[in-house]
Amino acid sequence: MAGLIESMFARQLEERKQRLQEAATRASDPRQIHDLLDDVDRALAKISSGNYGLCESCHEPIEPDRLALDPMTRYCVDHLTENEQHALERDIELARQMQNRLLPARDLILPGWTSHFHYEPSGQVSGDYCDIIAGDNPAESFYFIVGDVTGKGIAASLLMSQLHAMFRTLAGSDFSLSELMERINRLFCEASLSTHFATLVCGLAHKTGEIEFSNAGHCLPFIIRERGIERLSTSGLPLGFACDAHYHTEKKALLSGDTLFLYTDGLTESAAHSGELYGENRLLDLLKGASSVSPKELLESCLHDLTRFSGRGRRSDDLTLMVLRKE
Repeated sequence: MAGLIESMFARQLEERKQRLQEAATRASDPRQIHDLLDDVDRALAKISSGNYGLCESCHEPIEPDRLALDPMTRYCVDHLTENEQHALERDIELARQMQNRLLPARDLILPGWTSHFHYEPSGQVSGDYCDIIAGDNPAESFYFIVGDVTGKGIAASLLMSQLHAMFRTLAGSDFSLSELMERINRLFCEASLSTHFATLVCGLAHKTGEIEFSNAGHCLPFIIRERGIERLSTSGLPLGFACDAHYHTEKKALLSGDTLFLYTDGLTESAAHSGELYGENRLLDLLKGASSVSPKELLESCLHDLTRFSGRGRRSDDLTLMVLRKE
């Protein structure tokens, strides 16, 4: 796998070198471009020698998300200069602010539904995706999306932002849900590295209570009914795995009082101090007694149970929960 990743970075660097060489022929002062070309050649030489991705100061691996953003990165975070540290801190804070602005409003008025969500990065930024988008007829329907991009940090947050822009742009087009998923998958394939992919559930909820949904390799959602729990078991390939992937959809009817529960694996894969995972069975036990509570109460109950299980320390993975209740 490491060889494949280095080969991918080598291709990126060769493409960057070609563009820089072309730019140097047009530049009035090509000195800065020649300095960048030297940096590219240095990175390519490291790939050839097997030393690529190691900090030039401590010789420990450089953070993967920083290499994904800039394949010519030479130092790990611990060995950046003071100015580089400050620049990185400013970039992360800006990314955090931008990401918070991409979240849906918490007081959205949805046609025939009540919603609540919890979005919690494990660090300053998150690779989770959470959104609610008005449909073609806002008084009748809306899209809901919960997903998870591979990796953590700024690189993952940028990919999440790309997905947000794609869905926000295309959701208003005259596409069926399966067409929407296939077009976004193709765009995501073309815009991201071959090592990156995203899992998500995208659905279209109608005022009547009918939902149509498609699952791209994500955690299976649950419908909480008075008579029991139903798992929405349809699933396809994660976005980014294959550019020509097809995505099927299913429909379910929710009655007044029924609740749809969506989440990322930051919930079920959260670990206790013993190493035991929270797991789907514990989640099901919690949901079985939640048929009559509000979305906000259900999320509060889930977060309380998770904290009791794993403790109050910093989470090891991003966490997103979304609850939609049919009124």
